[in-house]
Amino acid sequence: MNRLASLIVASITLIGCAKEAQIEEKAESAPAPVAVAQAPSALTDSALSAPSALPSAISVKVYKDPNCGCCVEWVKHLERNGFKVESIDLPDTAMVKQKHGIGRELQACHTAVIGDYVVEGHVPADVIMKMLREKPAIAGLAVPGMPMGSPGMEGATKEKYDILTFDRAGRTTVYAQR
Repeated sequence: MNRLASLIVASITLIGCAKEAQIEEKAESAPAPVAVAQAPSALTDSALSAPSALPSAISVKVYKDPNCGCCVEWVKHLERNGFKVESIDLPDTAMVKQKHGIGRELQACHTAVIGDYVVEGHVPADVIMKMLREKPAIAGLAVPGMPMGSPGMEGATKEKYDILTFDRAGRTTVYAQR
């Protein structure tokens, strides 16, 4: 991340949401970064070997309800961890979930698409990076429901939860635990 982008991210974090619009205006007038976002399939193994050493931001499309605060917080979590997020607000994400084979037992409040993978719910950014490095033969990752303490659901309490893999046939396995 270049110096200007780092300063903008730090400012947003410190100043808060009330000043976010002013910062975005300044960012729009700044020169665009030279790096071009790449899809995960275009990233090399060496590019993903170090968690913080990305050649450029990884593009993510997040389908979410426009009124969901925890979805907004999860998007911020991804952005703080080097992802370039395009948020797509939908009044109902059921069709997106159906298209990507996300069964009811895996569903959460938002769905993300990263290259050929689908990420359902509050999956931590480091676990997404692990999946992108390992390139398992799965459809994606899911954190069903909205467990307290997961990214975007931070608060006074934290519950244990599983991060599951799923395939197109509906089979799941535990990929990580938090």
